[in-house]
Amino acid sequence: MAEEKKVTIKKLNAAKTIGKFMADYYYGLDRAAKTGEKKVAWCTSVGPAEILRAMDFDVYFPETHSAMIGATRMATDLIPKANAIGYSPDICSYLTADVGAYLEGVSPLSKAFEGIEGPPKPDVLVFNTNQCRDVQDWFNFYGEEYDAPVIGVHSYVGVQEVEEAHIRSIAQQMKEMIPALESVSGTKFDIDRLREAVALSRECSDLWKDVLDTASAVPSPITFFDGTTLMGAAVVGRGTPAANDVYRVLLAELKERIANKEGALEDEEFRLYWDGMPVWGRLSAHAKLFAGLKANVLASTYCNSWIFSALDPAEPFESMARAYTELFIVRADAPKETYIKDMLDFFKVDGIIYHDAKTCPNNSNCRYGMPQRIQKASSLPFLVINGDLNDMRLISDEQTKTNVEAFIEQLAESK
Repeated sequence: MAEEKKVTIKKLNAAKTIGKFMADYYYGLDRAAKTGEKKVAWCTSVGPAEILRAMDFDVYFPETHSAMIGATRMATDLIPKANAIGYSPDICSYLTADVGAYLEGVSPLSKAFEGIEGPPKPDVLVFNTNQCRDVQDWFNFYGEEYDAPVIGVHSYVGVQEVEEAHIRSIAQQMKEMIPALESVSGTKFDIDRLREAVALSRECSDLWKDVLDTASAVPSPITFFDGTTLMGAAVVGRGTPAANDVYRVLLAELKERIANKEGALEDEEFRLYWDGMPVWGRLSAHAKLFAGLKANVLASTYCNSWIFSALDPAEPFESMARAYTELFIVRADAPKETYIKDMLDFFKVDGIIYHDAKTCPNNSNCRYGMPQRIQKASSLPFLVINGDLNDMRLISDEQTKTNVEAFIEQLAESK
């Protein structure tokens, strides 16, 4: 195989716009926590943020903080701190890295944003177990530390078809949150404000989907690695007009790239799909590795997790319940496989990368024969990368590089 070639990965100008959005977001949270001018609610990344927006909370999402801990490669030193107080090294390394950072009194926010010492103190913590049970334990830890109430939605797992019984149950749990949230916020719940927040979230979802769908163009104007950072506004800003504004800017730039037949890579010879979590501490290294092999990892299950097409302001509670239960991670294997096969066709890919993240079994879809079943149905080859989202002790860079090079060579021989 030819020696790996260094390729320049083209930067998107809109990334600066999203970077400013994220800075404004964190400074706003910091100001709210320090001045008390607004109450701060912690929310899981696919939790009922719209309800919190409607009740005038500033909303903080701890997963984004932990991803920053991973991306800045702080996690490996911090995880043992959480292990020492009883959190297993086998559980979610988002949780253990974040708890470890709290115990050590450190935060990547302090390095990224001058004047911010760390995450904002919560007035209330709201979780949804549609991702995993770890979020419940994660939030309960901070509830005790900050003496703040913890409220949760207990969702379903392994869902074949989303049925009305699921919707009724989740919607009712969300409605039952309202009195406790009113007590904390001092704001009376207003259904019209919730409808407004849901409408804005749906618009954000649609714009984010349009952004990700541009990767179906040949060459793709975007990479999966771009998406993992550009998605920040969709995670922390849904339900706000500002998030939607930045995605209009990004979408316009991507459409311009498509019109000019300009790809994210200088030379896109192979198109790949990524399933599973990113390896946060290796985003840049992996982007360069694949680009150097003329391979664009251009679409993923992960980035699509913030597309909520079921949201409907006419039925805010019910549509939120549906949207947060239709999530890929909540579903059984059969609908997951159908979803991935549809994605492979839409994005016209040559192969699939599965990330088997040691501490994230719910987002690792390669442990029970799914890659083999999808290969049989699609005839597309796959590669499993062993690693983790945050704990870099669990990944071998040399083995990853060797396996990826061999995989691309396999694709080249089959063309």
